[in-house]
Amino acid sequence: QLDPSDLPLGGNGVSEEKGDCNSTGTNDAESNKIKEDGDAVFQIKVALPHDPYETQVMVSMQDQVQDLRQSIVELPGTAQYSCFHLELNGERINDFIELSEINGLTQDSTLRLFEDPYTEKDARMHLIRVREIIGAAGDRCDMAHGISAGLSLHDLIVPGGDTGIASAFNGAAGVAASSGNKNPLAGYDFDAPPSLSKLLPSALAVLPKTVKHIGASMWNPPPFHFRQKGHLLYVQVTTNEGDQFQITSHVSGFFVNKCSNSKFDPFPRPAPKNAAAHSLLTLIGIISPSFNNAFASLLEFNSRRDPLVHFQFSSALASSPWLVNPQKLSLSAHQPDLTRSQETYLLSGIGNTENLRDWNEEIQSTKELPRNSVRERVFRERLMAKTVTEFTEAALRGAVAIARGEVPPLNPTESQDAQIFVFNNIFYSFGADGMGTFTTEGGDEAARVAIEKDVIGVKIVNQLDIPDLATPGTILVDYLGKRLVAQSIVPGIFKHREPEDHQVDYGGVEGRDVVAENEAFVPVFSQLSKLLRVKRHSVWDKEGKRHVLEGSVETKGLLGTDGRKYILDLYRLTPLDIRWLEEYWCDMVPAEKSKERNYPHRMASLRLELVEAFWRSKMTEHVKQEIIKQKSIQETKEQKSIDQGAVDEAKIKEKDTTVKNVDETESGAKPERLDFSLDLNPDVFCGQAPQTDEEKEEWANDEKRVRQVCDFLHENAIPGMMQDLKDGEVGFPMDGRSLGQLMHKRGINIRYLGKLATLAEEQGLRLQALKALSIQEMIARGFKHLANRHLKGLPIPFGPACLAHLLNCLLGAGLNTSPSAQLDEDLQFLYQDADYSFARVTVDTMKAEIENQVQLRYRYQLEEGWMSNIWHIQLLREISLKLGLQMVAKDYRFSADVDTAKGEAAPVTNGTTAHQVVNGHTNGTHGKKKRKNRDTSPASVSGSHNGNSNESFTPEDIANIVPIIKDSSAKSLVADEALEAGRLSILQNNKELGQELLVESLSLHEQIYGVLHPEVARVYHQLAMLYYQLEEKAAAVELAHKAVIISERTLGIDSNETILSYLNLALFLHGYGNTESALSCMRHALELWKIIYGLKHPDSITTINNAAVMLQSLKLYHESRQWFEASLQVCEEVSGEKSVNTATLCFQLAQALALDHDPNAAVQRMRDSYGIFLSKLGADDRNTKEAESWLEQLTHNAVSIAKHAKDLKVRRLRDALLTPRVTLATRPQPQTGQSSTELTNGPREQNGSIALDSRSIDELMKYIEEGDKTPKKSPTPPKKRTGQRRQS
Repeated sequence: QLDPSDLPLGGNGVSEEKGDCNSTGTNDAESNKIKEDGDAVFQIKVALPHDPYETQVMVSMQDQVQDLRQSIVELPGTAQYSCFHLELNGERINDFIELSEINGLTQDSTLRLFEDPYTEKDARMHLIRVREIIGAAGDRCDMAHGISAGLSLHDLIVPGGDTGIASAFNGAAGVAASSGNKNPLAGYDFDAPPSLSKLLPSALAVLPKTVKHIGASMWNPPPFHFRQKGHLLYVQVTTNEGDQFQITSHVSGFFVNKCSNSKFDPFPRPAPKNAAAHSLLTLIGIISPSFNNAFASLLEFNSRRDPLVHFQFSSALASSPWLVNPQKLSLSAHQPDLTRSQETYLLSGIGNTENLRDWNEEIQSTKELPRNSVRERVFRERLMAKTVTEFTEAALRGAVAIARGEVPPLNPTESQDAQIFVFNNIFYSFGADGMGTFTTEGGDEAARVAIEKDVIGVKIVNQLDIPDLATPGTILVDYLGKRLVAQSIVPGIFKHREPEDHQVDYGGVEGRDVVAENEAFVPVFSQLSKLLRVKRHSVWDKEGKRHVLEGSVETKGLLGTDGRKYILDLYRLTPLDIRWLEEYWCDMVPAEKSKERNYPHRMASLRLELVEAFWRSKMTEHVKQEIIKQKSIQETKEQKSIDQGAVDEAKIKEKDTTVKNVDETESGAKPERLDFSLDLNPDVFCGQAPQTDEEKEEWANDEKRVRQVCDFLHENAIPGMMQDLKDGEVGFPMDGRSLGQLMHKRGINIRYLGKLATLAEEQGLRLQALKALSIQEMIARGFKHLANRHLKGLPIPFGPACLAHLLNCLLGAGLNTSPSAQLDEDLQFLYQDADYSFARVTVDTMKAEIENQVQLRYRYQLEEGWMSNIWHIQLLREISLKLGLQMVAKDYRFSADVDTAKGEAAPVTNGTTAHQVVNGHTNGTHGKKKRKNRDTSPASVSGSHNGNSNESFTPEDIANIVPIIKDSSAKSLVADEALEAGRLSILQNNKELGQELLVESLSLHEQIYGVLHPEVARVYHQLAMLYYQLEEKAAAVELAHKAVIISERTLGIDSNETILSYLNLALFLHGYGNTESALSCMRHALELWKIIYGLKHPDSITTINNAAVMLQSLKLYHESRQWFEASLQVCEEVSGEKSVNTATLCFQLAQALALDHDPNAAVQRMRDSYGIFLSKLGADDRNTKEAESWLEQLTHNAVSIAKHAKDLKVRRLRDALLTPRVTLATRPQPQTGQSSTELTNGPREQNGSIALDSRSIDELMKYIEEGDKTPKKSPTPPKKRTGQRRQS
């Protein structure tokens, strides 16, 4: 059974050795054997200078010595060591080599740890680490991260993390002894409103306090003459006993000195009060009697949590939740800690000099590392991921500081939109048309879109990883209405050139008027264009001179002063969506545009995914035509030979055999030579003017090909996605983010949301969920544009007031139709030049503006009365995620028809219900709550309302605003190659090889990204699914736990991927036998589902049905029946009352009703099932016949039960139905957009319905009648019936 922590850190081929082992002795053979098997994991002993004097560490030969050092530092028994080196056989080991390069290292070797002298940096890092491991660091106020960033709820849902395995049932797995067992789903209310408190951690136990205070002393830094004596740093510690100690950090270690708060004397204290140790952690244990016990209690507390919950991020940013616990905002939550403000000094030294890095040189040097072997590729990509993440964090902090006005511009005399900045060796500019570059394309709107497309283009080029083609580090930051782009500084970009020299070396210099050519850029641009399907084409400058370029004229090449070839301005990698622009755009000033052609910009381009899909389609057509052509040529040649009659009878017979073989292999024929090319010209429809007739003809052909791609989007891509969603062949999106991801995967731009909503309305009940999601996403995006416009020129202190008022106008209109903005008049006086136009926004103007934005950007007309039908909680979540809001978690009121004191509805006066049930839950209702020990701080506990009680939101409800970023980091190619190979092997039914490749891919992902990364979570999820299919359920559960935690911390505690991870963890736990923990995960996932969509989601039918199956396995038959009924109710609303899926659920419910002693209802439901199967599938279908047999027998037994109420047949029927044919099948939940064939490979009926059991009813009745005569077997855990069930 697999433990992911024991996986080898390496890949196929990673075990290739870097150097030879030249040592002599008896261990050479064993050493070489271990090095040859580089994937082997073994224990190595490390001798220590202090208690416990020896420890063991798990390593593999691919590990670096740095990895071994980190393992030693992180072990609880060796946490005091941070400044040391390792020796083997008396020789010092280099910290920057792999273990395979250490001479004489074997499995039985013992390494010795020796403590080293400290440097000032070592001392500072040691102090920071000690503060962290003893729990004294507290929360950092980092502008790059929000409140409770990296939060995980996993341990609260499944306490202990591994409880799912530890408490598994023995023997008859999945079957409880009686129905009296605890049921985590007890009391679950399908109609209750979503509870925002479900997103928050409950009150955790208070961490054991080890010291009262530890930090840098006020006597820092040491004077010069004491630096010469080896003094590095002064530390102040206040123990739990209340004693204060001043400590000197010396090159030799730490000792208590004679300083006080008013006297400086850094020499050691005399005996007996003297104390010294090499580690500060050891010294604190000497001077504080209670420290060791408190520290042991802290370690024990942490050991009860999954280690992933508190791992540090290395190559990813922590996710900040959109709801925060009000207790985090109370006055008592902010504890005094002088060192919190000193961390910049501790991390970067005096003057912050250690943080000044040449980001561009680091990024480019890393890209240029060798990549010949797998080992070199892994090292290169690992360093690349780390460097890019550090650049992203640094750029993010700088962008926030610039948006808040804390960094002066380089050109203060220019307008604000044209100002540029350099901060921490990173270049910044605003996403606005400050220089007039995009005047004819749409101005600021076009510039804002172009910057986003540029970041996407950089990401694409980085993913292609073309040698000798450099891209600057680039990220996009949206914060408080401002959009900034941050880039590493390209050497020479600011260089002043001679008048006759162009500012760039390749591509358009000044728009399209001046074009530069440079042969040095042709090879690398040619490689890029070939991969992107870009045609080598001609362009013309303002003088009509012809230039041949390998890419768009907008894409520029710059030869840096470092000799590297840089590619810039990558916003035009694909052609324009001319079909959209011709319909909705015109080249006129905005005031003169008609309503039909007033799209805000001309940057509407096609997606690269669409170009690839079009290429694959045309490629397939070409191959088929070539096969037909070659077959025709072959037949013609043979026919000519026959007609000539120039061969004898034997040859004719041979010829006939050849013709027969050609006919038999028609479908498998292959063209001898594939001559296919399909490239697109990205500069068509962009104002180019061909000169000659030949050029004009070629240009017309290029335009025709681009129009074909646009037609493919409308006629294939969009209808194909709609049909797949309608048929249930892919996972259904849950929220705006998953909907956008699905659209982008299919090559569909977000501007087509309106078209999706229109098509969904025309295509039946199942797609009504898609229509609702599309409309909600359009409203949320329209609000985002409106809010950004008001926030852009607003002073920072007015941001919360602005957002609260705008939210009141949109979401709080049901509570107060005339909300007023809460402005501080004293602050207004300080900012007299600010634009406070947001205060004039009303409910009516908000409604009109949202309708205008939706019509303008998505070409969709919102229905009359749409504001009264919005889903308040879901829309609040979407807006918060798009604007980076962190809201106080409380029960917001959206309706005036709610009595806040009692939480009850007021009398209905308008003929409608007081609480409209929307999407499976009610909005604006409250349950009764008791409040005890209420915090009296300004931000009080959940459920209270501050400020104006007649408004849904107040400025205090917006706890924080975090920046939204889009980075350009590429995925690992070597890890993805192993992952794709594993997937391919599984699809080819070679599961053993697929398993090996997926394990290899997981190892590579962990090496390159670190453990906490979204890509690692996805690999954990896929590997868990594979192990579950291979019946290795313990390993599947373990991996699923990890997938949940990583998804929560990197994607969000309520992201759609997190919910799906919880649902599949529940499935694996149930399969392994721990159904109670499975139901806990299921309940949590359903509560989250309520918050992000509601329980009337098409995919929730499978989830509710799985919960019913789990309850049935616990013999909770009545509760199981209720959940089957709920599943059927949702299915009837989503798929219709007469659908095949509804018939299948009626079949299941009939069995559940029989188990629950309700034979008459069981007969009625089976009759419904039979009727639908008969009308939809016909009398000859297997499902119809199966339902008919069950109906006859259930009817017969219902009559018998009615006549003989005390007859034993009641009990026999119940016992016989303990293993119903369909009910005990649970199925995994597919990811959004994942097809059912990707998830499982099981059989299906041709009509797509669930394949019912093939046993005859006679066999079942024989078992019923003779059940007491045969020994009963212990129930076995229900196997997952792959392919039997799909989304209803």
